[in-house]
Amino acid sequence: MEAFYYLVFGALSAVVLGIELSKTTKDRINTSPAFNSFKNNYLVVYSLMMAGDWLQGPYVYFLYTTYGFGKGDIGQLFIAGFGSSMLFGTIVGSLADKQGRRRACVTYCITYILSCITKHSPQYRILMIGRILGGIATSLLFSSFESWLVAEHNKRGFEQQWLSLTFSKAIFLGNGLVAILAGLFGNLLVDTLQLGPVAPFDAAACFLAIGMAVIMSSWSENYGDPSENKDLLAQFRGAAVAIASDEKIALLGAIQSLFEGSMYTFVFLWTPALSPNDEEIPHGFIFATFMLASMLGSSLASRLMARSSPRVESYMQIVFVVSSASLLLPIVTSFLLPPSKVKGGGISFSSCLHILGFCTFEACVGIFWPSIMKMRSQYIPEEARSTIMNFFRIPLNIFVCIVLYNVSQCFPHLRYVRNVLDFPLRGIYLAEEAHDDCRQAKDRRAVDEGKGYRGRATKHLINLYTADRRFLETTSKSFYTFVVLPTRCEGYM
Repeated sequence: MEAFYYLVFGALSAVVLGIELSKTTKDRINTSPAFNSFKNNYLVVYSLMMAGDWLQGPYVYFLYTTYGFGKGDIGQLFIAGFGSSMLFGTIVGSLADKQGRRRACVTYCITYILSCITKHSPQYRILMIGRILGGIATSLLFSSFESWLVAEHNKRGFEQQWLSLTFSKAIFLGNGLVAILAGLFGNLLVDTLQLGPVAPFDAAACFLAIGMAVIMSSWSENYGDPSENKDLLAQFRGAAVAIASDEKIALLGAIQSLFEGSMYTFVFLWTPALSPNDEEIPHGFIFATFMLASMLGSSLASRLMARSSPRVESYMQIVFVVSSASLLLPIVTSFLLPPSKVKGGGISFSSCLHILGFCTFEACVGIFWPSIMKMRSQYIPEEARSTIMNFFRIPLNIFVCIVLYNVSQCFPHLRYVRNVLDFPLRGIYLAEEAHDDCRQAKDRRAVDEGKGYRGRATKHLINLYTADRRFLETTSKSFYTFVVLPTRCEGYM
């Protein structure tokens, strides 16, 4: 492995360690012992849940290939997972507001454990059932736990600012440190101990079972709207009315979908961007470097949210600008540096620059997650929190399904950058609109213009998934690259 990888990893490690050790009283939030106990309990559960998720990612495609399935069959399995998350996951996740968030979190554990068990069968139908269960579990993971946390935090009377501390620590641990350790542990089970590609799924089921035991023994139940006379369709209508009547919620959903669309596109395409001529690159080590950069971002977010200024709505605009600039790097270097036509070999100088840019983007992702969580806790009404959060994921799941459907095509190397950039740039526009709306909330004219904001947000979302057919064609080969590389501990899915 070239020294460059160690240099980048070591530099990021030093920066993360320096940020954590150099925090002053201004960067730390003074909390109570009761809150610390509550926070630590949640972080343990969230880390166990994320460990169960991260352990499976690197070996899903590899397991399917060992059962003899081709790219087309595997592509259908992945489409089923995202489609299930969009359809069934939205329904099941929305039930958390009425049936209870704690119960929904336990349902996540059971559903994902059953999905792991199906991996022992080589039958395609059983594996398809497992993907459908996994899609439902994904929706519950990204809505029910956060909804339970926000409601329980408020019910116990903790200060609102303390919530941002839990968010930033959850991302630092669950989406950073746990992801790295899960990749190493999975590699130990499969390659070192040679227990086979099913072993990480069994380990994931064990972590999920432990987390479920902690939930059942220490979590209390909370609800969004427990009224008996309100059915699921009424919940959906209420959530839709809340989004349509409050431009802040509509813009928040658009911002989330746009940035996550950019993030998933990056997940699909970072490998061909770094090895356009089939250069040998250490995918697992680069993935770990990206996760370290995400930890750096979450550390910065904890500092930003610990202070009253700047507001989240303000610095998130900068995050979107930096994200777009970092993803612009590949297309800039393609003009400034002549592309190499030599097949194979080590990583090129331009790809080294790309890694630096992509690490910057991952740092922005680390800032994005706790910040968007804080914004959701402020703007989404409690009675329909899980339902609205699952609504926000519908455009993203549609986008990913369309991308995976075009798996058999090829893509030009450079055109993808324009499409990746388009998502955060539109997010910048919407974030600025939302920030202006917050500053002028008392101005009647601003309220009227908010309807225009909402209309433009809707138009952006429609254009995002229907207007640019060429973008779907550019992302087709990326799925093959993305799902092949998890066999080398890429770990994103």
